[in-house]
Amino acid sequence: MLDTLNSERFADTAPAAVHATLLDEGRYLGSVRTMYRLLAANGGTRERRNLRVHPAYTKPELLAVAPNQVWSWDITKLKGPAKWTCFHLYVILDIFSRLVVGWLIADREDADLAQQLIADSVARHDVEPGMLTLHADRGTSMRSKPVAALLIDLDIAKSHSRPYVSDDNPYSEAQFKTMKYRPDFPARFGCIEDARVHCQAFFAWYNTVHRHSGIGYMTPHNVHHGHAKHLRGVRQAALDVAFHATPIRFKGRRPEPHALPTAAWINPPPSEAINPKSSQPCAVNS
Repeated sequence: MLDTLNSERFADTAPAAVHATLLDEGRYLGSVRTMYRLLAANGGTRERRNLRVHPAYTKPELLAVAPNQVWSWDITKLKGPAKWTCFHLYVILDIFSRLVVGWLIADREDADLAQQLIADSVARHDVEPGMLTLHADRGTSMRSKPVAALLIDLDIAKSHSRPYVSDDNPYSEAQFKTMKYRPDFPARFGCIEDARVHCQAFFAWYNTVHRHSGIGYMTPHNVHHGHAKHLRGVRQAALDVAFHATPIRFKGRRPEPHALPTAAWINPPPSEAINPKSSQPCAVNS
């Protein structure tokens, strides 16, 4: 059977076709499965093409326990006035506080624009050298030489998602989803000025009004600027009044406000992912 399969006649023919051809000639050497098993045992079923071997990429594992330790940034497209037209929205997000620390809209994706946005955001928030990690996917602007050179100059560590992995940049993806699922988000923008006006209102709301489940239903502004602990005390005082007034409503248990974030992970290690005490701070809900 192996000699027949490797013969000049059948060397480039699939076992099922060989099997059918032999049956047409009144010959039966074995089943198709047996042919495959015999070929596999003798190295006859490997991929014949020279396929590219992708390098092994390390899974990014990033931890932030305070603001301005890990930022995530990405670019999304906003539909323009006509079909096939769009504007590019650049957004940088602090993963601990969820605060949008910088954004811009342009009619193109450009590494120089990204470089300027990063530099302006770092200067505005007084980020200390050597303290910040900037995470992004593997887009052309994210891996560009101008951005890489800027990060070296500012002493900022860079991190990139793995290729073809959709959940290595969850905070930016969640923020974009929140934006595009808002009731006032239009199907298309009439011009780039319309898009800028919309984003100015949205990011003001997102940073100062919107309450995230992942940060104890605080606003990003309050968490980023250290007001969350005081506000949690205010919430606790209000709950204590309600509890002492009617303890039966709470089944005799003193209610507590949602916990404040203590850590924010991108790809937490297994020990952190399954730890009940760390599961809430790792949430990405927007």
